Amino acid sequence: MFQIRVHGRGGQGVVTATEMLSVAAFEEGRHAQAFPSFGSERTGAPVVAFCRLDDIEIRLREPIMEPDALIIQDSTLLHQIDVFAGLKQDGYVLLNSNHSFEELGLGDILKEGKAERFCTLHATEIGRKHIGRPIPNVPLIAGFAALSGMFKLESVIMAINEKFSGKVAEGNISAATEAYNLVKEKMMGNAHA
Repeated sequence: MFQIRVHGRGGQGVVTATEMLSVAAFEEGRHAQAFPSFGSERTGAPVVAFCRLDDIEIRLREPIMEPDALIIQDSTLLHQIDVFAGLKQDGYVLLNSNHSFEELGLGDILKEGKAERFCTLHATEIGRKHIGRPIPNVPLIAGFAALSGMFKLESVIMAINEKFSGKVAEGNISAATEAYNLVKEKMMGNAHA
């Protein structure tokens, strides 16, 4: 079973991100489960949502305490909560930021895991560019597909088309495509470094 924890803030599409990850997995023939963890939800409040993927039916229902992957939609959370809690040593991290992990003071985190599985992506700006709003969720799920190799971009696009229509879908597909390609380029650059 592969477990993903998504951290963000209310209004950034955290719950939608996990739902779309589960749809993308389903498109590829896997079992998937997505669910949020709710507290006092309001715009800007910290939000956590979870996604599990497996080749067999998923019966587990509790929150993910030891994720295989983290998607962090808001870098301001880095100094408010321990978003890295329980991350497996070979885990993936995709962080919405235009700064590197070192620039964010997270160099120690890179030493604890596999640095090639850590990536930053300025997803908010990609969302603003293609959708007209600073929503990072779709660029991040496409970026995660590229980072992890767990999904094809086509599966993410199918999930977008299932959730959105018209110009909103078109903008999200453009955002997803750019994010996917940017992360692929970064990963290839890291492989040659």
